Amino acid sequence: MRDKVLKIWLGLAKRNRRVLFMDLCLLALAMYICFALRLTLLLAPGFYDDMIVAVIVFPACVVAALCFGGVYRIHWPQASVEEYARLARSYILGVTLFLCFNSFMTSFTIPRSSLAIAPLAGFVLIGAMRASWRLAEFSMPSYASRNGDAKRAVIIGAGEAGAFIARDLQRRNSDIIPLGFIDEDSAKRGKVIAGLPVLGGDESLLEEVRRLGANVVLIAIPSASGVRVRGYLDMLSRPGIEVRVLPSLHELAGGEVEVAKMRSVELQDLLRREPIVLDEAGIGAVISGKRVLVTGAGGSIGSEICAQLMKHTPSELFLLGHGEGSIYNLVQSVGRMEGTARVPHRPIIADIAVEDAMERVFSDSRPDVVFHAAAHKHVPLMEENPREALRVNSLGTWTLAQLAGRFGAERFVMISSDKAVHPSSIMGATKRIAERLLCGAQVAYSETAFITVRFGNVLGSRGSVVPLFERQIEMGGPVTVTHPEMNRYFMLIPEAVSLVLQAASMGRGGELYVLDMGEPVNILEMAETLIRLHGREPYKDIHIRFTGIRPGEKLHEELFYESGHVNKTLHSKIFLSTLTDRRITLIDDVRKLLELGADTQLLREGIFSLCEI
Repeated sequence: MRDKVLKIWLGLAKRNRRVLFMDLCLLALAMYICFALRLTLLLAPGFYDDMIVAVIVFPACVVAALCFGGVYRIHWPQASVEEYARLARSYILGVTLFLCFNSFMTSFTIPRSSLAIAPLAGFVLIGAMRASWRLAEFSMPSYASRNGDAKRAVIIGAGEAGAFIARDLQRRNSDIIPLGFIDEDSAKRGKVIAGLPVLGGDESLLEEVRRLGANVVLIAIPSASGVRVRGYLDMLSRPGIEVRVLPSLHELAGGEVEVAKMRSVELQDLLRREPIVLDEAGIGAVISGKRVLVTGAGGSIGSEICAQLMKHTPSELFLLGHGEGSIYNLVQSVGRMEGTARVPHRPIIADIAVEDAMERVFSDSRPDVVFHAAAHKHVPLMEENPREALRVNSLGTWTLAQLAGRFGAERFVMISSDKAVHPSSIMGATKRIAERLLCGAQVAYSETAFITVRFGNVLGSRGSVVPLFERQIEMGGPVTVTHPEMNRYFMLIPEAVSLVLQAASMGRGGELYVLDMGEPVNILEMAETLIRLHGREPYKDIHIRFTGIRPGEKLHEELFYESGHVNKTLHSKIFLSTLTDRRITLIDDVRKLLELGADTQLLREGIFSLCEI
């Protein structure tokens, strides 16, 4: 019977006309009560006419204002503070209209005490009706009477995000029952937030999970670092508890916090670092209103550069790539990116090392800023194809750089690699040559600022080790690791690109910036972590096989040649390295190597000889 009554009462809230009619009745009742409080329950005959006018005009003014304020479009069973604030603003407008009407109409009289009480009484009545719908929704059996299959959850983080998650779980017919919060803020412990108790801090997490019989833990801290997420995962992985996490602040990108955003912990969550503070005004000054060309636009780095450039509203964006498939996919995704309606963009299919084709591109687009992300990056493949690596990575960079100078580009920003430091691979060596060529371009075309940004591996890029591990785990293993001591620097793609844009805004020409990559990651530990994230046990469910170091690979990557050649910048995550080579004639040596023909060994020796400082 109770549930049936609640359902009927909630049904009234779903019809705007019914809500409007009930508001009219309650506001009329409020005005009558105010007259009765001032006079008597049965009004004297001399006040009948005045009361009838007031009972009609007061509700009419208020309801008109509520309609104007969009109050009748609100779904009150799920209303929050913002909706009640809108109700209050619209109600004040309606009361003001009624007071103005009363001051101009002298033909009827309302007792002053009644006039003072009526606005408050009216708001209490219509507000109480809406609050009752919210309470009825909360009391419905969809939340209160879940069956035994429902999961029991503890939420880590009692901040705004955690409170939103808790309320969202309570409002929806979810299969998760929230039990309480874990939060490091001692001032919150023992308090109640969103109807749930704050149980304690991180040190009591495992104890509370066991005591409450929870089988799900929700990490609702978008700003949590990778180290902190890893700590929670290590603490909870042994008992076999499911751990879900709210995406990082960058992934949320201003979107709403809700249960639907919660997902299983991924490797990228374990590499989170503190949110990066950017000079948005400085970046905007370099990008906003400018024509921007992005090479390698279809790649993982290039496509993220395009996405972040959109936020700074360039006048036109040119998406250059060699593979038509990747550029097609980029064009499709660009249409869904924020701000694209204001940013014209044009795809270009071309080879960056073909000078005639590139000259046509520059003549047509006349870019103010060039972001050069195109390169051959796969180390083992480039060991087998050194000429192609030199042609694209080195000659292609010079081709673009000298055209940028000739056509008056303001900035040219090249993406380099930590493999260019003491290179042991053809890929790294050709990127090192590209760095040196850019220094020569700065001498030849001093009006253009040539800037190089060097960083390590990015998580999730094409050809990286993580997608390979994922595929091997899905196939049941084994996971192949080259060497147990193999270490690499890793960075999330959005973080790396954000710092690239920051460095681009800082450079004045001739700089080689190096990004702070954090601590190197052991590849074996990464493989073990990925296996656990898939719910398997390393060496038991999924085996790990060591294959040996491949040609061109190093056990440990470096970011600088010499620590003494590194300086701090105004940004804590960006360092300034130095490169003293200013020779313009280096490009002649590159062209001579490309003319060697089929002698691969001689070509390899020549490539490495050009890397020497």
